[in-house]
Order: sequence, then C-alpha cells, then structure tokens
Amino acid sequence: MVDDMESFYSMEAKTDDVKDTALRPLTLRDFQGQDKLKDNLEIFIKAAKSRKEALDHVFISGPPGLGKTTLAGIMANELGVEARVTAAPALDKPKDLAGLLTTIQPGTVFFIDEIHRLKPAIEEMLYVAMEDYELDWIIGQGPSARTIRIPVPPFTLVGATTKPGKVSSPMYTRFGITLKMDYYDKRELIDILNRSSDILKIDIHEEAADLLAKCSRGTPRVANRLLRRMRDFAQVNGDGIITKAIVVNGLNRLGIDDKGLERHDRDILRAIIEKYNGGPVGAETLAISVSEGIDTLEDFYEPYLIRQGFLKRTSRGRVATLRAYELLKIDVKDNDEGQGILF
Repeated sequence: MVDDMESFYSMEAKTDDVKDTALRPLTLRDFQGQDKLKDNLEIFIKAAKSRKEALDHVFISGPPGLGKTTLAGIMANELGVEARVTAAPALDKPKDLAGLLTTIQPGTVFFIDEIHRLKPAIEEMLYVAMEDYELDWIIGQGPSARTIRIPVPPFTLVGATTKPGKVSSPMYTRFGITLKMDYYDKRELIDILNRSSDILKIDIHEEAADLLAKCSRGTPRVANRLLRRMRDFAQVNGDGIITKAIVVNGLNRLGIDDKGLERHDRDILRAIIEKYNGGPVGAETLAISVSEGIDTLEDFYEPYLIRQGFLKRTSRGRVATLRAYELLKIDVKDNDEGQGILF
C-alpha cells in the first residue's frame, strides 16, 4: 500500500527541496478544511467498505492547489486499495485507457486529472467502463470488424477538474459523488502552516503564520510554497525560526504584497489599465500582453483578482475596478467608453 501511495503522489512537485508528498495528509482526519465535504465523504467511504464494494465514482472540482489530488489519494488510503493516476492529456488513444484499466485490482481508485480535457473517443470508452465495468473493443477492419467487451474489475473513477463547465453532461451525470472544493479561510490555512512546519521541523511564530496565511490566496499549495521559502530566509538570514520580521522581509523580496498579490498579478492589472484604458479587454489579448497562457490566466490569476475585487469579468471582456487603480496608485480616468470610472 505504501508503494502504491508513493507512486500515486509522484505525479507532482518532484523538484522542490521538500516534496509535497511529505506535506500531504494521508487520512481525512489530517486533511485540514473542507469540513462539510469531508464529513460526507467519510460516510460514503465507510458505507462502501462495509458493503465490500468499490466506492462510487467521484467528481472533484475546484481551483488549482486546493487538494483535489491529495483528496483522491486519501480515498485510496482510507479504502485500503491501490491508486492509479494519470492526466487526461496523457490518454491519447483508446489503447492507453485500456492498458490502464485491464491491469488494475478490484476497488482501485483511478484518478484522472483535468478530466475536462479527455478526447471524445476516450470519454465514450469510459462511459461503458464506469457503468458496466467493461470496455468496448473493436477487432478487425472493414466488413469483418466486430466489437467485443472486455471485463474490467470494479473500480472508482475520480475525475478532477478546474473547469467543471467544460465537462460534458453525459460524463458528469455518470459520477455518483460530486465534490466542490472551495478556497480556504485564514484559520484553516494557519492550521495547515502549523502542521507543515511540524513536518519540516521548523518553528514558526503565530504572527508569522497569520501573515503567511493572509498572503496565501486561500490556497494550501501556495501556503506551503511560501512556508518553504520563509524557511530558507530564516535559516540564512535568521536563527532558523520563522518570525514576522522574516516573513515581511521574505515577502518583499519575493514581490508579494500583504494582499497576496504577486508581481504578475499587478502586471495583469497594469496592462488592463495602461494598455487598454481599464478595459474591457478579451482574455486572449490580455494573455498575450502579459506573456502568459490563457489557461493559467483564467485558472490561477483571474479568480483571485476577482475575489479580491481588483478585476471584473463582463460580457465584453476584463475590466479593472476602482480598487485596482488604488492599488497601483494610478489616477482614475474615463476611457473613451467611460468604463474606467463605471467599474
């Protein structure tokens, strides 16, 4: 089981000095936040175990970095089954999916990340596998071609996505359990930081944890990344303890302000204001202007800017709000269409 979990977690963050695998919880009890989601999931897992059945298929949606992959690993660990992991772009042909599903053990948690990017042929193949635990396979070509069904062991498909709206309705309705992950509040992030600091064996002051939580964009992945960097500053520029002074200095060096905005966030807002008179501007045009991929812009940067009130999406494009002007200390001027002051 340990080997399976290590294989499951090896998909992400292999190059950092402390891998995310060391910080990820393996049980629901250790998983911080998302309390209502955890309570329901615990019941579903216990019920499946008591019936000695595979857990129903699970659909997890939410912004990047909230713990979708971690939660899938916890399901496998709590159920005591193996975990298989892949990402939708890696499934290029039906034989890729068939090769994975025909070699799994009964009850396996089969995790597909970014499931909204599945190719139609793979998705249609999954329909039968999810409902009947069989794979449709075509043998031969032309008039002699015939379809056979290959049985696969009962398994739990866990599909994760940052864009639930792009998942087709036939696929979505085949999931028996749907989980939506929300951003974390400051108290939950402080708990995560304290747990991670214990694992990393480094002391962190309460005020330092509070400031880091405030700047973590409501995202555990960001909180743990900042914690590791503050550990570096504490070890080189301090006495090994993460204090508020260390955090303030470290955030300044990293270009992160007290609202959690990074340099690229400010570049996005500045581009809208200075290049496009405050907006509206289309996502593709904006992405090119700041040399960023449109998926990263829409999935990582925009949600936080919108939640913090710096950016607004309209039917015509992105518009910088009055708060964005104040943040960048830019005078508000009406553009040709009056958008600058209206928003």
